[in-house]
Amino acid sequence: MEALGWWLMLVGSLRLASVWFGYFDIWALRLAVYSKSSLTEVHGRTFGVWTLLTCTLCFLCAFNLENRPLYLATFLSFIYALGHFVSEYLIYETMAITNLTTVGFFAGTSILWMIIRWNAHKPQAMKLE
Repeated sequence: MEALGWWLMLVGSLRLASVWFGYFDIWALRLAVYSKSSLTEVHGRTFGVWTLLTCTLCFLCAFNLENRPLYLATFLSFIYALGHFVSEYLIYETMAITNLTTVGFFAGTSILWMIIRWNAHKPQAMKLE
């Protein structure tokens, strides 16, 4: 597995922690992400299931970097997540800059790395026996 695949596995694993917070520890999610707002349990579970989907994309893409539609979907999930968190900080003022910086580091690094490696993955031919 190449380095981008390992990176996506790391990001997916870290996202699993956010899924846990969303479902089982709403106060940790509030402190770690939405520190300037109140959250309900429904908000936490919605965040958790959305994050679980993005986590799944990371893991699937890590093992299938040559799959263009999956690569694009994973790439767009980072774009959407970064856009969401930037709007939460700038427009809705529900995040602290430190929380945005953490999210921005992982999303931004992933976006840049995926752009750099955009055409580097070739579909592997199936071996017929």
